[in-house]
Amino acid sequence: MRFLIITHVPHCIELNLYFAYAPYVREMNVWGKYVDEFIIVAPVKDFSNAKIECQYEQPNITFLPISTFDLLSVQNGFKAFLKTPTIIWQIFKAMKRSDHIHLRCPGNIGLIGCFVQILFPQKTKTAKYAGNWDPKSKQARSYRLQKWILSNTFLTRNMQVLVYGKWEGSSKNIKPFFTATYDEADAIPLVTKEVNCSIDFVFVGTLVKGKNPLYAIQLVERLIQKGYPVQLSLYGEGSERIILENYISDKKLEKQIILEGNQSKETLKEAYKQSRFVLLPSDSEGWPKAIAEGMFWGCVPLATSVSCVPFMLDFGNRGALLDMNLEKDVMHIEAILNNQPLFDMMQKKGCDWSRKYTLDIFEEEIKKLLQP
Repeated sequence: MRFLIITHVPHCIELNLYFAYAPYVREMNVWGKYVDEFIIVAPVKDFSNAKIECQYEQPNITFLPISTFDLLSVQNGFKAFLKTPTIIWQIFKAMKRSDHIHLRCPGNIGLIGCFVQILFPQKTKTAKYAGNWDPKSKQARSYRLQKWILSNTFLTRNMQVLVYGKWEGSSKNIKPFFTATYDEADAIPLVTKEVNCSIDFVFVGTLVKGKNPLYAIQLVERLIQKGYPVQLSLYGEGSERIILENYISDKKLEKQIILEGNQSKETLKEAYKQSRFVLLPSDSEGWPKAIAEGMFWGCVPLATSVSCVPFMLDFGNRGALLDMNLEKDVMHIEAILNNQPLFDMMQKKGCDWSRKYTLDIFEEEIKKLLQP
């Protein structure tokens, strides 16, 4: 089977090997076990041996580079207008030669793929919508357009659309799905963590406004001011790093709050094991892997009520849903810190739930999607 991937994820090429963002590549490596060839249509970037990138394991790869674009300014919009016909033609040719079309959405390249796939109603297709599928959420027009096309079973035929969460009113081609990081063999016995001693918080995500890392810092800062022995480690890089560094320095929080940068999967696993809470006050998510990963290793999640997060946290029974009101959220966290049985209950429920979504189960579900 020639399996076509249409994605906006930038790829690196080094010695005829292909690298990209590690969580995405690890997922595609599962698909690659059950197909003969990958045809990848994606942008290219300079090679960087970053800790957050890894290599495709599929040995047979045809890579078709395309230009990337955005619509963030008039100038960029004009450039996009000039680039789009070529990108459409490249995607069309790739779809024509493939046996299975796989779109990665949402994104500008995914949007073009949504339109072009209409011309191939007989081909088997899947789409992974990695963003927030909640029909009531406020989203960019391009995201809403992608969701509308993918949900329209007249325009989009012979396709299974994988989304995070189960949403009322979804069309018949929409399939609730999940993602996974760990194997069943990783599920060692849960270690009970005390909350009457040093209390570690961990934040894992890109340091950008939408993830609200500054709010995470302010939550922990407020707990420090109240006398709790807490500290926060933030894993990730992004445009907000300088702002965060300055805030930490100005508030003299260097001993309690540490910016760890991008780290490997193994380093993150150890951080989860040592932490009591995983913190993600994000404005928008799909399936936040940091939350599921933290729960797998016994962290109690503290996250905003976006996308399928309320379902993941069982509406507050497996963790705390943040209101983005500093005083209210601090009081909510304090209620857990001062109640070891409540923490233990949330920890166990979260761990039990997260360990239902392993790579073993994920692989079985992928195999089903690829069956004729």
